[in-house]
Amino acid sequence: MTESETAETEIETARATRTQRFAEWLMRREEARAEKESSLEGLVKLNVLVSFLTLGLVGGFEAVQLGISLIPYL
Repeated sequence: MTESETAETEIETARATRTQRFAEWLMRREEARAEKESSLEGLVKLNVLVSFLTLGLVGGFEAVQLGISLIPYL
């Protein structure tokens, strides 16, 4: 191999390494985003539960039944 071929090979290797590091970073970012979404889903479910409990305490059982019956219209 000549010097220019060796230099080109090193440049290609450096590019591949940068591309690989970028791809790994993208994958880590996507995994973190998926974890965040799953925690948000849990918070939404908790919020709905607490809202219905509060509605039950304030408005009584009939208000809870009415609230549940209105869910399909949301």
